[in-house]
Amino acid sequence: MEIQPSLCNVEDTLSIINGKWKAIIVLHLLYGGTKRFSELKRLVPSITPKMLTSQLRELEEQQIIQRVVYPEIPPRVEYSITEYGHSLKQVLLMLHQWGATHLDHMGNKYQQG
Repeated sequence: MEIQPSLCNVEDTLSIINGKWKAIIVLHLLYGGTKRFSELKRLVPSITPKMLTSQLRELEEQQIIQRVVYPEIPPRVEYSITEYGHSLKQVLLMLHQWGATHLDHMGNKYQQG
């Protein structure tokens, strides 16, 4: 398959998983299953609650994750990967593998730093 740069969908894909936290959130839900907000906050300690809320909303809008509110007092909210969201698994795995290869490739430069 030949990719024509002017018609490339890479930019579209990156806009969906763009940001420091979205891929991490998706990976936690892909490999760790359904999580509550507080669990995600604990798994990604550097993220602020406001940013976590924002990232979750954007992923929900893109139908990557689903948010389920249980009618309890206090309300219980859980986040999980949608069936469609599972399609990102291979993409994120390839990005992870490329990143590891790149770090090995750049190793000497980072060590000289």
